Amino acid sequence: MADGEVGGIADERFAAVREQFERNLKDGTDLGASFCVTREGETVIDLWGGWADAEHTRPWERDTIVNVYSTTKTMTALTALWLADQGRLDFDAPVAEYWPEFAAEGKGGTKVSHLMSHAAGLPGWIEPIDKHDLYDWDKVTGLLAAQAPLWEPGTKAGYHAVTQGYLVGEVIRRIDGRSIGTVFREEIAAPMGADFHIGLPASEDSRVADLIPPKGGGLSAAAQSDVQRVAFNNPGIDVHETRTRAWRGAEIPAAGGTGNARSVAEIHAIMANGGVAGGKRFLSEAGCRKALECQIETTDLVLDMPVRYGMGFGLAGPSMPMLNAQSCFWGGYGGSLVLIDMGSRTTVAYAMNRMEGTTTGDMRAGMLAALAAQGMAGA
Repeated sequence: MADGEVGGIADERFAAVREQFERNLKDGTDLGASFCVTREGETVIDLWGGWADAEHTRPWERDTIVNVYSTTKTMTALTALWLADQGRLDFDAPVAEYWPEFAAEGKGGTKVSHLMSHAAGLPGWIEPIDKHDLYDWDKVTGLLAAQAPLWEPGTKAGYHAVTQGYLVGEVIRRIDGRSIGTVFREEIAAPMGADFHIGLPASEDSRVADLIPPKGGGLSAAAQSDVQRVAFNNPGIDVHETRTRAWRGAEIPAAGGTGNARSVAEIHAIMANGGVAGGKRFLSEAGCRKALECQIETTDLVLDMPVRYGMGFGLAGPSMPMLNAQSCFWGGYGGSLVLIDMGSRTTVAYAMNRMEGTTTGDMRAGMLAALAAQGMAGA
């Protein structure tokens, strides 16, 4: 395969998917990218190509990986669902049952389900922190435990863009004793041979594609609500930080995961296939379907859009009308995306390095997913 060209599998049913994927790379819609689809546990599309850097010195290869920002949240949610399926975590229990310090400032009644559904009132830190504090687990979780919620937990939702991973991750750590990245690796990724990491070993740095920040900024601070200012600006997002060893090696379970479309799609085949992937059972089917239980339906105070949040995943609704009632999804800043359909036992994942200014996926992933669906329907 020549440098920058497309490799992978997509049979004649999915010729239109390959053509669109190649077109995106040729016309600059994508710089480097990967796209993967599983059906009934079988990988039916696995494409990759383009470049891992803006200078076109490193081809995007089969084992290229990239920071996927909030698509990482789905791996944290899966780990929580795994722990709950074992009877060790009760989503209806107060967080303080597992993490006593969390009861401070009137949070004694906050449930684990509120953390999972962005409804805990802790979308960011009130006390000023900087980007280096994100690498200090005890500091940032301690601040969240001590902080008063910005609204009554469970009554509203506001995207916990970075805090959700620390909150859910600390509950997991209190129950299991291992960090979220370790539990995920030892119980899910390693048994599957899946190339997704919450805390990337330095030995893998050479395989990581450079993220290219989106053009233009988001809402100016002056145009943001008080809740949005807390969520977005403390600390602000610095895409170039993802190229540092400190970021890659840290466990930032809402935003710091590193993988590619293949690893995302194949891991979430667990969810799509009733808890079984690669011949191994990870969860019960009921444990997987827990993700589809709507926890809150409202206008998100941070994203300023209508949302339906299940247990750690977004559900079909006004913002994702193409999904059905047996589907869930999540996307990452810049454009990465995963769709999980438990009815058709399908997963769709996309990961790339040229970012758009989106937090919930964009038309690149959407078009490829639509073409894949057409191919499966015509089979």
